[in-house]
Amino acid sequence: MVEWTDFERETIQNIFSQMDYEEIGPAALSRCLVVYPWTQRYFGNFGNLYNAAAIKANPMIAVHGKTILHGLDRAVKNMDNIKATYAELSVLHSEKLHVDPDNFKLLADCLTIVLSAKLGNAFTGEVQAAFQKFLAVVVSSLGRQYH
Repeated sequence: MVEWTDFERETIQNIFSQMDYEEIGPAALSRCLVVYPWTQRYFGNFGNLYNAAAIKANPMIAVHGKTILHGLDRAVKNMDNIKATYAELSVLHSEKLHVDPDNFKLLADCLTIVLSAKLGNAFTGEVQAAFQKFLAVVVSSLGRQYH
């Protein structure tokens, strides 16, 4: 079980309550697919992913980026039991979708970069540490089925 400080809980809840899912989700997923092109193999049915412009303009990528952020809402609401919260998603990604669990970390890094650019000076070292701790727990939970 992860121990959360009051600052960490408040920071994570504040970030997600103010986050523009329509902007951040698609930007993070697009960034991941552009910077790490091998991750595109999981999105073969999403149509044109031939270059950065096509990825950023792809409506299916935008929808899935928002879906990912709404999935993170579940973790925000269940910070004391994230592993159980993501047990089914871990099985889905492992056994049905066969997603390499390292890709969860890559996406988490891209989300951190996009959020940092959006928040600017408000994304202090302390805020970043809390956010990355949260994402590390999510990534670990999603990868649980693989172990």
